[in-house]
Amino acid sequence: MRVVVDTNTLVSGLLWHGSPRRVLDAARAGTLQLYTTAVLLAELEEVLQRPKFAQRLALAGVSANTLVLGYTALAQLVKPAELTPVVLTDPDDDEVLACAFAARAEIIVSGDSHLLDLKNYEGIPIVTAAQLLTRITPEQSDDT
Repeated sequence: MRVVVDTNTLVSGLLWHGSPRRVLDAARAGTLQLYTTAVLLAELEEVLQRPKFAQRLALAGVSANTLVLGYTALAQLVKPAELTPVVLTDPDDDEVLACAFAARAEIIVSGDSHLLDLKNYEGIPIVTAAQLLTRITPEQSDDT
């Protein structure tokens, strides 16, 4: 399954346990193929370097850069599609949509209400990590 994971879900999956982590685990196991863009990778690094994550990174014994490099190795890089702005209240979310469209993604995973409220984009469903897990492994849908 071709999947684009929004930055908020990636950060959760990289730093904590739960559904977002299991999405990344599924990609590592080959169940999912993840896609990203250079802009989304830069956003991931910027977010991980925020002071509020410093303690969590220190506890895990990793740097933001190390996590981004690991994700870069896991996801396939695509050039984002040009598209008319969709999420006017949060234009950064359009990068996720542009990535998904360019990657011919089958699903977008996000915890962002702007994206989740769309429900789908160009026929690509937008779901939470827990919702994705119920689609690929129904027995693992115990949390959000």
